[in-house]
Amino acid sequence: MSLRLYQIAVDARDPAALARFWAEVLDWRILLEDPDEVVVGADESAWPGMVFLAVPEEKAGKNRLHLDLAPEDRPAEVARLLALGAVLVDVGQPADAPWTVLADPEGNEFCILGPKHSLTV
Repeated sequence: MSLRLYQIAVDARDPAALARFWAEVLDWRILLEDPDEVVVGADESAWPGMVFLAVPEEKAGKNRLHLDLAPEDRPAEVARLLALGAVLVDVGQPADAPWTVLADPEGNEFCILGPKHSLTV
């Protein structure tokens, strides 16, 4: 039996707003939207996607799972994401860490990696 990662589920107080943030971050599109669920992805046939699900409670504590994003230009991407509404976060990383920790508008941490993590295809 083989498995593929289909989508990453994210609880959200405001699924539409958070989905739009992540669609902009990843240059993806809104693929499905209703009041309790919003799906974003590169396109309808690309996996994985992300689904944002309505929950009543705020995020509490540090994420147990987070995304690592590999940009071509970390400083430029950090600046772009801050302008979109991300915030810098201190989770105890060293001051000279080769990554930057950010949080999305609902407080979910994610990392922007440095050049050594760049992927070559």
